[in-house]
Amino acid sequence: MKVYAVIPAYNEASRIGGTLFGVRPFVDGVIVVDDGSTDETAGVARESGATIIRHAINRGQGAALRTGTDAALRLGADVIVHVDADGQHDPSLIPSIIQPIKEGKTDVVFGSRFLGLLPSDMPWSRRVLLRAARSFNSLVMGIPRRVTDPQSGMRAMTREAALLVDFRQDRMAHCSEILRLVTRSRLRWLEVPIRVRYTSESLAKGQRSADALKIVWQLLIGGR
Repeated sequence: MKVYAVIPAYNEASRIGGTLFGVRPFVDGVIVVDDGSTDETAGVARESGATIIRHAINRGQGAALRTGTDAALRLGADVIVHVDADGQHDPSLIPSIIQPIKEGKTDVVFGSRFLGLLPSDMPWSRRVLLRAARSFNSLVMGIPRRVTDPQSGMRAMTREAALLVDFRQDRMAHCSEILRLVTRSRLRWLEVPIRVRYTSESLAKGQRSADALKIVWQLLIGGR
Protein backbone atom coordinates (compact mmCIF):
# COMPACT_ATOMS: atom_id res chain seq x y z
CA MET A 1 0.00 0.00 0.00
CA LYS A 2 1.23 3.49 -0.91
CA VAL A 3 0.99 5.70 2.19
CA TYR A 4 1.01 9.50 2.02
CA ALA A 5 1.12 11.91 4.95
CA VAL A 6 -0.76 15.19 4.58
CA ILE A 7 0.46 18.02 6.80
CA PRO A 8 -1.31 21.40 6.95
CA ALA A 9 1.08 24.16 7.98
CA TYR A 10 0.74 27.84 8.83
CA ASN A 11 3.86 29.75 9.89
CA GLU A 12 5.63 26.58 11.07
CA ALA A 13 9.12 27.26 9.67
CA SER A 14 10.74 26.59 13.05
CA ARG A 15 9.04 23.22 13.54
CA ILE A 16 8.11 21.73 10.16
CA GLY A 17 11.62 20.40 9.53
CA GLY A 18 11.60 18.32 12.72
CA THR A 19 8.10 17.08 11.99
CA LEU A 20 9.06 15.95 8.50
CA PHE A 21 12.22 14.26 9.82
CA GLY A 22 10.03 12.20 12.14
CA VAL A 23 7.28 11.40 9.66
CA ARG A 24 9.20 10.48 6.49
CA PRO A 25 10.54 7.06 7.64
CA PHE A 26 6.99 5.76 8.02
CA VAL A 27 5.39 6.90 4.75
CA ASP A 28 6.02 6.78 1.01
CA GLY A 29 5.44 10.48 0.45
CA VAL A 30 4.64 13.70 2.30
CA ILE A 31 2.46 16.59 1.13
CA VAL A 32 2.76 19.86 3.05
CA VAL A 33 0.05 22.42 2.40
CA ASP A 34 1.45 25.86 3.21
CA ASP A 35 -1.73 27.64 4.23
CA GLY A 36 -0.78 31.22 3.43
CA SER A 37 2.30 31.36 5.66
CA THR A 38 4.31 34.57 5.87
CA ASP A 39 7.50 32.83 6.99
CA GLU A 40 9.77 30.22 5.36
CA THR A 41 7.50 27.23 6.00
CA ALA A 42 7.36 26.24 2.32
CA GLY A 43 11.11 26.58 1.81
CA VAL A 44 12.00 24.49 4.85
CA ALA A 45 9.49 21.81 3.87
CA ARG A 46 10.78 21.71 0.31
CA GLU A 47 14.38 21.31 1.50
CA SER A 48 13.17 18.40 3.64
CA GLY A 49 11.87 16.60 0.57
CA ALA A 50 8.14 17.21 0.88
CA THR A 51 5.76 17.98 -1.97
CA ILE A 52 4.56 21.56 -1.43
CA ILE A 53 1.17 23.08 -2.21
CA ARG A 54 0.61 26.72 -1.31
CA HIS A 55 -2.57 28.60 -0.51
CA ALA A 56 -2.24 32.26 -1.44
CA ILE A 57 -4.12 33.22 1.73
CA ASN A 58 -4.74 31.52 5.05
CA ARG A 59 -7.88 29.44 4.57
CA GLY A 60 -7.78 27.27 7.67
CA GLN A 61 -6.63 23.82 8.69
CA GLY A 62 -9.69 22.06 7.28
CA ALA A 63 -9.20 23.65 3.87
CA ALA A 64 -5.50 22.74 3.90
CA LEU A 65 -6.28 19.13 4.76
CA ARG A 66 -8.83 18.96 1.95
CA THR A 67 -6.30 20.36 -0.54
CA GLY A 68 -3.62 17.92 0.63
CA THR A 69 -5.95 14.93 0.66
CA ASP A 70 -7.08 15.66 -2.90
CA ALA A 71 -3.44 15.91 -3.96
CA ALA A 72 -2.57 12.61 -2.28
CA LEU A 73 -5.42 10.93 -4.15
CA ARG A 74 -4.14 12.32 -7.45
CA LEU A 75 -0.68 10.95 -6.65
CA GLY A 76 -2.10 7.47 -6.16
CA ALA A 77 -2.20 7.16 -2.37
CA ASP A 78 -3.81 4.01 -1.01
CA VAL A 79 -3.70 5.27 2.58
CA ILE A 80 -3.69 8.91 3.73
CA VAL A 81 -2.47 9.99 7.16
CA HIS A 82 -3.24 13.44 8.60
CA VAL A 83 -0.51 14.84 10.87
CA ASP A 84 -0.13 18.28 12.46
CA ALA A 85 2.89 20.38 11.49
CA ASP A 86 3.81 21.61 14.96
CA GLY A 87 5.39 18.40 16.25
CA GLN A 88 2.64 17.60 18.76
CA HIS A 89 1.81 14.28 17.08
CA ASP A 90 4.26 11.47 17.75
CA PRO A 91 5.27 10.18 14.29
CA SER A 92 6.49 6.87 15.71
CA LEU A 93 2.81 5.95 16.16
CA ILE A 94 2.04 6.19 12.44
CA PRO A 95 2.62 2.42 11.94
CA SER A 96 0.07 1.57 14.65
CA ILE A 97 -2.44 3.96 13.09
CA ILE A 98 -2.20 2.54 9.59
CA GLN A 99 -1.77 -1.13 10.58
CA PRO A 100 -5.52 -1.86 11.05
CA ILE A 101 -6.08 -0.47 7.54
CA LYS A 102 -3.29 -2.56 6.06
CA GLU A 103 -4.78 -5.65 7.72
CA GLY A 104 -8.17 -4.89 6.16
CA LYS A 105 -9.85 -4.48 9.55
CA THR A 106 -11.13 -0.94 9.05
CA ASP A 107 -11.45 1.98 6.62
CA VAL A 108 -10.72 4.90 8.96
CA VAL A 109 -8.57 5.15 12.09
CA PHE A 110 -8.85 8.04 14.55
CA GLY A 111 -6.05 8.72 17.02
CA SER A 112 -7.24 9.22 20.58
CA ARG A 113 -5.50 10.93 23.47
CA PHE A 114 -7.83 9.19 25.92
CA LEU A 115 -7.06 5.50 25.32
CA GLY A 116 -4.12 4.92 27.60
CA LEU A 117 -1.34 7.18 26.30
CA LEU A 118 -2.68 10.48 27.67
CA PRO A 119 0.30 12.73 28.45
CA SER A 120 0.59 14.09 31.96
CA ASP A 121 1.31 17.58 30.62
CA MET A 122 -2.11 18.08 28.99
CA PRO A 123 -3.49 21.23 30.69
CA TRP A 124 -6.53 20.59 32.84
CA SER A 125 -8.43 23.29 30.94
CA ARG A 126 -7.82 21.37 27.70
CA ARG A 127 -9.12 18.16 29.27
CA VAL A 128 -12.28 19.90 30.46
CA LEU A 129 -12.82 21.48 27.04
CA LEU A 130 -12.41 18.13 25.27
CA ARG A 131 -14.86 16.43 27.62
CA ALA A 132 -17.39 19.16 26.86
CA ALA A 133 -16.75 18.77 23.14
CA ARG A 134 -17.35 15.03 23.41
CA SER A 135 -20.73 15.65 25.03
CA PHE A 136 -21.63 18.22 22.36
CA ASN A 137 -20.69 15.82 19.58
CA SER A 138 -22.82 13.09 21.09
CA LEU A 139 -25.88 15.11 22.04
CA VAL A 140 -26.03 17.61 19.18
CA MET A 141 -24.06 16.14 16.29
CA GLY A 142 -25.18 12.53 16.69
CA ILE A 143 -21.61 11.24 16.92
CA PRO A 144 -21.45 8.00 18.95
CA ARG A 145 -20.44 8.46 22.56
CA ARG A 146 -17.84 5.74 22.17
CA VAL A 147 -15.72 8.21 20.19
CA THR A 148 -13.36 9.21 22.99
CA ASP A 149 -11.44 12.09 21.37
CA PRO A 150 -13.64 14.75 19.73
CA GLN A 151 -10.86 16.92 18.28
CA SER A 152 -7.98 14.65 17.34
CA GLY A 153 -6.17 15.78 14.22
CA MET A 154 -4.20 12.55 13.77
CA ARG A 155 -6.12 10.08 11.61
CA ALA A 156 -5.72 7.71 8.68
CA MET A 157 -8.09 6.54 5.97
CA THR A 158 -8.15 4.41 2.89
CA ARG A 159 -8.34 5.87 -0.58
CA GLU A 160 -11.99 4.82 -0.82
CA ALA A 161 -12.82 6.50 2.49
CA ALA A 162 -11.06 9.72 1.46
CA LEU A 163 -13.13 9.84 -1.72
CA LEU A 164 -16.34 9.30 0.25
CA VAL A 165 -15.73 11.66 3.19
CA ASP A 166 -16.44 15.03 1.57
CA PHE A 167 -15.78 17.39 4.48
CA ARG A 168 -16.41 21.08 3.80
CA GLN A 169 -15.45 22.93 6.99
CA ASP A 170 -12.41 25.12 6.30
CA ARG A 171 -11.31 25.72 9.87
CA MET A 172 -11.25 23.78 13.16
CA ALA A 173 -14.79 22.41 12.89
CA HIS A 174 -13.51 19.90 10.33
CA CYS A 175 -12.59 17.44 13.12
CA SER A 176 -16.18 17.05 14.26
CA GLU A 177 -17.43 17.13 10.68
CA ILE A 178 -15.16 14.26 9.66
CA LEU A 179 -16.25 12.27 12.72
CA ARG A 180 -19.90 12.83 11.88
CA LEU A 181 -19.49 11.91 8.22
CA VAL A 182 -17.53 8.75 8.99
CA THR A 183 -19.68 7.45 11.85
CA ARG A 184 -22.89 8.04 9.90
CA SER A 185 -21.60 6.27 6.80
CA ARG A 186 -21.08 2.62 5.87
CA LEU A 187 -17.37 3.01 6.58
CA ARG A 188 -15.74 0.91 9.27
CA TRP A 189 -13.84 2.92 11.85
CA LEU A 190 -11.97 2.58 15.11
CA GLU A 191 -9.74 4.53 17.50
CA VAL A 192 -6.17 3.77 18.54
CA PRO A 193 -4.11 5.37 21.32
CA ILE A 194 -1.82 8.28 20.46
CA ARG A 195 0.44 10.63 22.38
CA VAL A 196 0.43 14.40 21.96
CA ARG A 197 3.41 16.51 22.97
CA TYR A 198 2.38 19.78 24.57
CA THR A 199 4.79 22.69 24.71
CA SER A 200 4.26 26.32 25.69
CA GLU A 201 4.75 27.30 22.04
CA SER A 202 2.25 24.81 20.63
CA LEU A 203 -0.30 25.61 23.35
CA ALA A 204 0.00 29.33 22.61
CA LYS A 205 -0.77 28.66 18.96
CA GLY A 206 -3.38 25.96 19.56
CA GLN A 207 -7.08 26.12 20.24
CA ARG A 208 -8.39 28.30 23.04
CA SER A 209 -11.67 28.09 24.92
CA ALA A 210 -13.16 30.85 22.77
CA ASP A 211 -12.44 28.74 19.68
CA ALA A 212 -14.94 26.17 20.93
CA LEU A 213 -17.73 28.71 20.40
CA LYS A 214 -16.52 29.31 16.84
CA ILE A 215 -16.57 25.57 16.16
CA VAL A 216 -20.13 25.27 17.49
CA TRP A 217 -21.19 28.21 15.32
CA GLN A 218 -19.59 26.72 12.22
CA LEU A 219 -21.17 23.30 12.79
CA LEU A 220 -24.66 24.54 13.59
CA ILE A 221 -24.91 27.52 11.24
CA GLY A 222 -22.75 26.12 8.48
CA GLY A 223 -20.15 28.86 8.58
CA ARG A 224 -16.69 28.17 7.20
